Amino acid sequence: MAAHPDAYTVYVGTYQGEGEESLFRLRFDPASGGLEPPAVVARTARPSFLAFHPTGRYLYAVSEADGGAGGAVCAFAIPADGRGEHRLLSRRPAHGRSTCHVSVDATGRCVLVANYGGPSVALFRVRPDGGLDEAAAVFRHAGGGAHPRQSAAHPHMVRIDPTNRFVYVPDLGTDEVVAYRLDPEAGTLAAHDQSPAARAAAGSGPRHLDFHPELPYAYVVNELDSTVAAYAWDRTAGTLRELQRLSALPEGFQGESTCADIHVHPDGRYLYASNRGDDSIAVFRIDADSGRLTPAGHVSTGGRTPRNFAIDPTGAFLLVANQDSDSIAVFRIDPPHGTLTPASQLRLAKPACIRFAPDRQG
Repeated sequence: MAAHPDAYTVYVGTYQGEGEESLFRLRFDPASGGLEPPAVVARTARPSFLAFHPTGRYLYAVSEADGGAGGAVCAFAIPADGRGEHRLLSRRPAHGRSTCHVSVDATGRCVLVANYGGPSVALFRVRPDGGLDEAAAVFRHAGGGAHPRQSAAHPHMVRIDPTNRFVYVPDLGTDEVVAYRLDPEAGTLAAHDQSPAARAAAGSGPRHLDFHPELPYAYVVNELDSTVAAYAWDRTAGTLRELQRLSALPEGFQGESTCADIHVHPDGRYLYASNRGDDSIAVFRIDADSGRLTPAGHVSTGGRTPRNFAIDPTGAFLLVANQDSDSIAVFRIDPPHGTLTPASQLRLAKPACIRFAPDRQG
């Protein structure tokens, strides 16, 4: 792993409302695992998910709204020193409601959002100043499933693959991972001729997806039945073939719980998933030959409703947003085993998304 700097910059989106202090910048000490008090950088309604331009100069945030005009996506200019209010460059309608995820392609030309309500996926072209044009493409999802929460389609993520050619959308409402073809140079999105890329178990509710950093495997966390599925990923065809599906909950768990987020460790040996209800992080070992998972334990997040979490760039720490207990919990990752040990906590109201800022270029 790369050597760490003296501090990392971390951004946190929250479920604060319009006009409230809702989007924060923090400094993280990778030596101690401590977080400095947060500084407000913007005030926008419910910025529940964030993404950075690859230059590190612009920040994109969804506004997860339901009423009025619905959800939106905002573009902010990050000051050269990172401090102070971040200037709003554009605010565009997301063409749906409860806009819940945003991604930026590797070239920095395209921003994509998922609208849980609506339900839809939209692509926006990035202007030279980092702002966004009006939506260049909008795709509506349709269908449903067997679970009471599957009366309609619910796109929950727009995950761009490592080749920057495919976009995968776990749809909680239809039990599918829908695939699109991305053309960053043209700034266009097209339906994949082999979509859905994968069909999940009935009533499982696919929510988020992550790729192995080197090998052709992908992993999906299913919200409704609290499972994690391993897939063989065909980099050329863009398809996913299920290899395995495991519970993300501790054996014998009897309460109500739903999964939220999933991340593969940067070294590719471990996978983590968050449980809301059990309020834990599930740890899995990844077999490098088969891509299959082996459960390796659970750790309490020290709070309630761990919605999103992030692993620091060196893979030494994992930070969790405990949405309903107003805290960010920091865990040290044990390199040989991938296990988690509490390191620190910070109070912050309604945290929803944690993102490490990339190094600024230019």
